[in-house]
Amino acid sequence: MNRSRSATWVKLMAGTAVLSLSLAACGSDDSGEEAGGDTSPSASESDTSETFTNDKCGGGTSSADTFKVGGILPLTGNLAFLGPPEIAGVGLAVSEINAAGGVGGKDACYQMEDSGDSTDMSVSTASAGTLVSSKPSVVIGAASSSVSLNFVDTLTDAKITQVSPANTAVDLSGYDPFYFRTAPPDTIQGNALGTLITSDGYQRVAFIVFNDTYGTGLRNYTQETIEANGGEVVYGAKGQGDEFPAGQTSFSAEVTAALNANPDAIVVLAFDESTPIIKELDAQGWDMPKTYFTDGNLSDYSESFDPGLLEGAQGTLPGNDPDEGFKDRLIGWYDTAEGDTLKDFSYGAESYDAVILAALAAAKGGDTVSTTVQENYAAVSGATDGEECTSYETCLTLLDDGKEIHYTGPSGIGPINDQNDPSSAFIGIYKYNGDNVPEIASVVEGAPAG
Repeated sequence: MNRSRSATWVKLMAGTAVLSLSLAACGSDDSGEEAGGDTSPSASESDTSETFTNDKCGGGTSSADTFKVGGILPLTGNLAFLGPPEIAGVGLAVSEINAAGGVGGKDACYQMEDSGDSTDMSVSTASAGTLVSSKPSVVIGAASSSVSLNFVDTLTDAKITQVSPANTAVDLSGYDPFYFRTAPPDTIQGNALGTLITSDGYQRVAFIVFNDTYGTGLRNYTQETIEANGGEVVYGAKGQGDEFPAGQTSFSAEVTAALNANPDAIVVLAFDESTPIIKELDAQGWDMPKTYFTDGNLSDYSESFDPGLLEGAQGTLPGNDPDEGFKDRLIGWYDTAEGDTLKDFSYGAESYDAVILAALAAAKGGDTVSTTVQENYAAVSGATDGEECTSYETCLTLLDDGKEIHYTGPSGIGPINDQNDPSSAFIGIYKYNGDNVPEIASVVEGAPAG
């Protein structure tokens, strides 16, 4: 799949408008060493000689004796499809860190807990409590913004650094000093999606959106762009009260109401609820190529629907399109650890970069406790104008030489800003093929509001 990009802004598709984002702004099981000579693990070509390790934390470990990565990621619930790539990103990063000698002589390990979803917050509450007790160096998660908002204060009160690879709700920008993310806020994705829709020539847009911090926030920013480009939202607009509760399973009424508004495009903002929504849209005769999705439901539906149902439908996903070498490494680690084939890569790069940045922050500060990670996280991302480096090992060498660094990983994000958000990020534009699988068409880059 080809990717088209320039230094600042790129076009969505051939002949469409450039985005205008001048906004005011999810104990070691094996042992082994990484091979490959001078080839960086993050280089574009895959190192087929790499040996992956599945380094789970043993009982009684803490940030006092290990670089301990906690995870609160969707093992169950309506975002469970994001669990495998995010877990693969975490596990691959830990494997790479240990292959390079660990952090300050201490081994790295990970402890994965379930985030569940926003329909049962008790799952993430319990997981946060478990991790607080185990004293990690960093916690990666959650995927859902609403779920992160449920436990972020628990981690902050314990002075534990949290990095989400997938949260996009604007409410989390600058939320507190211990919360970071490697995914951009919805000001960027909303602008990209709204521009895509109107560039495709659609002016009357309906939203079928769940009542969730992520869903309503992304709807609001997409609506702003649609209206700024001369379009209108004819159903599901901000303030109309058409949102449905997360976890709903029947959508006849919502789809009927949306179609009665005579839209020429429909945006579905939901998680697992998307499958019955798609079925209902099809049953009521909607022209499916005029449907748009986002990161919460831009999924492989090849086993869910008849071939061709979603062909031509489009969607957006925050994050750069990682090169095939990195995807091969995610696949390799997941096969080693889980004995299964990784089929989705959403937020895998962001999860990987979240861990690598945390390890470099610990190395820079000379300690694996979480407060040290928090104090140095922005600096190693390039906030102090350091020397660019693209792998844990090469960055560590620069730190050992007393230099400031700017780690640039496969997610393609810019340095962490004063809101603890990426200062720049990419949004992928995807189109469904005849097998109901999304394929990347192009990438746009922008900066968050602020």
